[in-house]
Amino acid sequence: MATFISVQSKKASEVDLAKPLCKFIQQTYPAGEAQAEHCRAAEELHKLRKSAVGRPLDKHESSLETLMRYYDQLCSIEPKFPFSENQICVTFTWKDAFDKGSLFGGSVKLALASLGYEKTCVLFNCGALASQIASEQNLDNDEGLKTAAKHYQFASGAFQHIKDTVLSALSREPTVDISPDTVGTLSLIMLAQAQEVFFLKATRDKMKDAIIAKLANQAADYYGDAFKQCQYKDTLPKYFYFQEVFPVLAAKHCIMQANAEYHQSILAKQQKKFGEEIGRLQHASDLVKTVASRYDEYINVKDLSDKINRALTAAKKDNDFIYHDRVPDLKDLEPIGKASLVKTTSIVVPISQKFTDLFEKMVPLAVQQSLGLYNQRKADLVNRSIAQMREATNLANGILASLNLPAAIEDVSGDSVPQSILQKSKSVIEQGGIQTIDQLIKDLPELLQRNREILDESLRLLDEEEATDNDLRTKFKERWQRTPSGELYRPLRAEGANFCNILDKAVQADGQVKERYQTHRDTISLLCKPETELNAAIPSANPAKTMQGSEVVRVLRALLVSLDEVKKEREQLENDLKSVNFDMTSKFLTALAQDGAINEEAISVTELDRIYGSLTHKVQETLKKQDDLLKNIQNAHQEFSKMKQSNNESNLREEVLKNLAVANDNFVELVANLKEGTKFYNELTEILLKFQNKCSDIVFARKTERDELLKDLQQSIAREPSAPSIPSQPAYQTAAGGGSKPAASPIPTPAPRTMVSSKPQPPARPPPPVISPASTIPTPVSAATGVTASPAGSTAVGTAPSQAQGPPYPTYPGYPGYCQMPMPLGYNPYSYGQYNLPYAPQMYQNPGQAPYPGPQQPGYPYPQQPYYPQQ
Repeated sequence: MATFISVQSKKASEVDLAKPLCKFIQQTYPAGEAQAEHCRAAEELHKLRKSAVGRPLDKHESSLETLMRYYDQLCSIEPKFPFSENQICVTFTWKDAFDKGSLFGGSVKLALASLGYEKTCVLFNCGALASQIASEQNLDNDEGLKTAAKHYQFASGAFQHIKDTVLSALSREPTVDISPDTVGTLSLIMLAQAQEVFFLKATRDKMKDAIIAKLANQAADYYGDAFKQCQYKDTLPKYFYFQEVFPVLAAKHCIMQANAEYHQSILAKQQKKFGEEIGRLQHASDLVKTVASRYDEYINVKDLSDKINRALTAAKKDNDFIYHDRVPDLKDLEPIGKASLVKTTSIVVPISQKFTDLFEKMVPLAVQQSLGLYNQRKADLVNRSIAQMREATNLANGILASLNLPAAIEDVSGDSVPQSILQKSKSVIEQGGIQTIDQLIKDLPELLQRNREILDESLRLLDEEEATDNDLRTKFKERWQRTPSGELYRPLRAEGANFCNILDKAVQADGQVKERYQTHRDTISLLCKPETELNAAIPSANPAKTMQGSEVVRVLRALLVSLDEVKKEREQLENDLKSVNFDMTSKFLTALAQDGAINEEAISVTELDRIYGSLTHKVQETLKKQDDLLKNIQNAHQEFSKMKQSNNESNLREEVLKNLAVANDNFVELVANLKEGTKFYNELTEILLKFQNKCSDIVFARKTERDELLKDLQQSIAREPSAPSIPSQPAYQTAAGGGSKPAASPIPTPAPRTMVSSKPQPPARPPPPVISPASTIPTPVSAATGVTASPAGSTAVGTAPSQAQGPPYPTYPGYPGYCQMPMPLGYNPYSYGQYNLPYAPQMYQNPGQAPYPGPQQPGYPYPQQPYYPQQ
C-alpha cells in the first residue's frame, strides 16, 4: 500500500556565471582587494552551480543541502547584480522535467536571461529532490516517518511558492512543468502524502481509532482534491496521465477512505453500534474492491482487503446471531471528522541552515545606485565651489593685469624688468614654455580619434546584431518570440548618443583653446625669453622718483598682499574640498533595512550639508573678501594714476607690461585646460572601453540566445506534419482489378484518447452484462452482430456524462467533495477490467474484416484486454 509519488528533477544547460559577474565587478568597483575578493566569490558561485545543477544528484540530504545553498545564494545576489538582457545578460536554459522528447528533436526547453527563472527552476529541483528523498525513507521506523513527512511538506511549500511567483518571475510563458496548474497540483499531492505519513505513524503508534480515522479521512480529502485537479486541468503534463500519477491518486483516495471507514467501524463497535460497524466495513470493502479491480498493478491492497473482510465477516456473524442491529444505509451514516497535521513549509530565505553569503561585503544594487547618485551630487557641489573660486581668481588676475599691477608700483626705475614679470617668466620657462603647449595640442587629436573609433565600433556591433534580429523576425514572424533588439538596445543607444554629444562638445572646447593660444602665442613666447632679451623688448620710461615712498604705493602694496593671501586660501580650500571622503554605504544600508527603500535625495542633501557646510561657507567668505579688496585696489590705483607722470613712453611701457602679465595668466590657464582635456580623453577612453565591453557582452549573449532559438525552431519545424491531413485514396487505386476481387476493407481507426470533459469523447463501448447475485450466466450475445445485448434499464450506448468524472468511489450524501451523479455504465472507463468481466469485450469491426487487437487507450490506467474472436 505504501506507494508514493516522487517528482523528476529538471535538467539545466551549462552556464559560465564567473565571467560576466567578474566583468561587471571590474567595471563597477575600483581595482583593489575588494574587487579581487568579489571576483573570487563569483568563481565560487560558478562552482556551486556546477555542484547543484550540473550533475545528477544522489537522493540524499547532503545533495538537497547543496541545492538549497545555491538557491539561497541566488536570492542573495539578486539585489546586488543587475541581471537583465541589457546589463548582465546570462541566458539560463532548462528542460521540461516531464517531457521525454520526440523522434525528431530533444525535449522541450526554455532559455531566458532572467535570474528569476533560474531561481524558479532551482526551487523546483529542491522540491523534486525532497520528494525523492522522502519516497526512499524506511517507513517502518519513527525516524523514517519523520524525515518523509518533513520533506513532503517542504516539497509542497516549494511547489506552492513557485505557483505564487512564477508568472511574475518570468517574462514569457513557462514550460508545462513549472506552470501554476502543474506546481499547484504537485503541492497538493505532496501535502496528501505527508498527511498519509502521519496516518501511518499514528497507526504504528496505536493511537485511538477516532484520531486515526480523522487522519485517514483528511488524507483521502487531500488525495481527492489532487485527483480533481488532474481531471479539470487540461494543461497538466501528459506524464500525469500516461504514468502512475493519475491512477495512484484515485487509488490512494479510495484506500485512505477505506482506512477511515475501517477505524471508524472499530469506534462504532466500541460504542455498541453494530449496525453502523457493518455499514462502514461494507463501504470500506467496496472501496478496496474498486482499487483491486482497477489499480492492482499500481498498488497492492491484499493485506488491507483481508483485514477488512475478516472484520466484516466477524461483525456480520455477531450481528446475525447476537445483536440483530439494523444496518443503516450509507447515506445515513454520520460523516467522519477530519484532522490535518500537515501544512506547506513556507519558503523563507535562507532555506539552508549552512548558508553563507559569498558576496556578504557587496552592497545591494539599490545601495550602489544610491551611492552613484550621492557621488554625483557630491561632485556637483565640489565642482561648483571650485569653479566659483577659480572664476573669482581669474577675475582678480584680469583686473590686476588691466591695471598693470603689481608691475606698475614695482617699475619705478623705468629701465629694468619688474620683479613680478621676472617671476612670471621664470615660472613659464620652468613649465616648458611654448613647447609644452604645442605638445599638448598635438596630442589632443590622437586621443580624440581613439575615442571615436571605440565608440563607432561599439555602435557597429549593436547595428549588425539588430539587423540580423530584424531579418530573422521578418523570416519567422510570430515564431521569433524574443525581445526585439531595437527595444533592448534603447538604453545603450541613448548612452552612445550621450558619448557622441560629449565628444562633440569636447571638440568645440579644443577649438576655443587653440584659438586663444594663437591670439597670445607671441606674448607667451616673449615671456619665455631670457631676462636680457625680455628687458630689451620692454620700452623704457622715466617715472617720477618721488612716487617710490608715497602713501598710495604703500596702500596698493598692502592691498595686493591681502589679495595674494585670499588666493592662497582658495588653493587650500580647493584641496580640502577634493580631499573630503565620507562613505555613505552604512547610511543607505540602514535606510534600506528600516524602510525597505532608500530616499537618496533627502539623505544625500542632509549629509552633504553636514560634511561640506563649513567649507562652502568659507568659499563664500573668500568671494566677498575679494570683492572688497578689488574695490579698494581700483580706488587706490586711480589716485596712483593721477600722481604718475603721463607720457607716451610710459604708456607704451605700461601696455607691454600688461600684455606680459596677461600672457602669463593665459599660459597658466591654457596648460591647465590642455592637461584637463588630456585627462578627460584618457578617462573617457576607459569609460568607452567599458561601454564597448557591455555592447560586446550583450551582443554575444544575444547571438547565443539566437542560436538556441534557431535550434528549437528547426526541431519544431521538423516535428510538424508536412500537410494538415493525408488525402484520401483515389477510387481507381482501391477498385478491384477486373471486377472479380472484392474491395479491400478500410483500415480500422483506433478510438481517440479518452480525456476529461473539454476533450473529444471516444466511441461508445458496448454496455457490460448485468450480473445478478444469484446467477453468473453471461448475457446472450447476438449472433448477427456479435454485440452483447443491453440489459433493460441500462444507460444508452455512447451517452457521455454531463460533467467531469470524479474519483471512482461509491457516493452518498454527507461526504464533501464526492461526485453526486453516478457515472453511466456505458461510458465509465473504470467499469471494465480483467477482474470483473466474465469474458473479454468485443470490438466493432466491418463485415469481412479480419479481427485485430484493440488499440491501447492512453487515458486508461489499466492494461488493455486482449481480443478473443468468437467461434
